[in-house]
Amino acid sequence: MTHFSQTIDTPDGPFTAVAGADGAVLASGWTDSVEDVLSRVRPEHRPTEVEAGTVTALDAVVAYYRGEHATVTSVPVVLHGTDGQVAGWEALRRIAPGHPLTYTEFAAELGNPQAVRAAASVCARNPVALFVPCHRVLRADGSLGGFAWGEDVKRALLAREERGERPGDSRPGA
Repeated sequence: MTHFSQTIDTPDGPFTAVAGADGAVLASGWTDSVEDVLSRVRPEHRPTEVEAGTVTALDAVVAYYRGEHATVTSVPVVLHGTDGQVAGWEALRRIAPGHPLTYTEFAAELGNPQAVRAAASVCARNPVALFVPCHRVLRADGSLGGFAWGEDVKRALLAREERGERPGDSRPGA
């Protein structure tokens, strides 16, 4: 099956998504490199054909940057991982914008508050950044922890969501 890729400019840098003909996103992130976003997908699930084209899911990214932060989690995604990873990625989509969890709280959401490393691994292996908002999980002390697309992007996303920016906001860094 042919997949399509598209890159748009955002306040946090270029954002690329790869989606199937049905519009479901397979891979995404803050880069202009299709190869970089696809490297986050398990090799056996990477498409062999990717053409430049329109990825309708990017409309939700544009809406996100206009302040409609919840729109991205309604975009269909294709997730390939272990049962635990898929359950974790689905749980990440339920974290409300502006209300981040700690890794311990996220582990508790997954049913095992002791499994903090496993919870962090779920975030680290997320192939569909923003659509599965792994940036909404922080260390217990409130620090950012890692982020595949850079801590500056994670910091900006969290700040944007905390401010609850709405359409028409024109503050620097918005």
